[in-house]
Amino acid sequence: MKSSSHSIKLLTALAALTLCMISAAAQETETRKARNADEAAIHENVKQMEAGWNAKKGELFAKPFADDADYVVINGMYFQGRAAIEKAHQQIFDTSHKRTTLSLSVRQIRFLRPDVALVHLSGHLDALEKELAADGSMTLVMTRGKDGWQIAAFQNTSVRAKDRR
Repeated sequence: MKSSSHSIKLLTALAALTLCMISAAAQETETRKARNADEAAIHENVKQMEAGWNAKKGELFAKPFADDADYVVINGMYFQGRAAIEKAHQQIFDTSHKRTTLSLSVRQIRFLRPDVALVHLSGHLDALEKELAADGSMTLVMTRGKDGWQIAAFQNTSVRAKDRR
């Protein structure tokens, strides 16, 4: 009887361990799916900025920004709030940069918390007037709220050709 009792305890322990492993694997799969969805939403925000620039529409460019976003432009100027970002970019589009095309690519997304991400972008501004062409490196802090992912802070830095990575 002792051997039968021992076997039952061993089988029960193995069954419990198996259930724990299955549960952990299912939880990891759900976490990965959520992370993939978050990354896809962040990529969509980057595409939105790029599309807004290329359409020369300040409202579309500024759409992914939070209402109270902080934005530091490539020349060091600072804007606060989506409305200010929209207005400043529309002014750019209406004046000197009508013949430019912006290309953005996500270099890295690092989740600081499930609802906060640090995002690094590479950008290239192509222009018919070659003196306007430029490369940039951007750092974004993005937060996820009730309306999805939004850009809370944006820093744009010029990159010289020899500094590109």
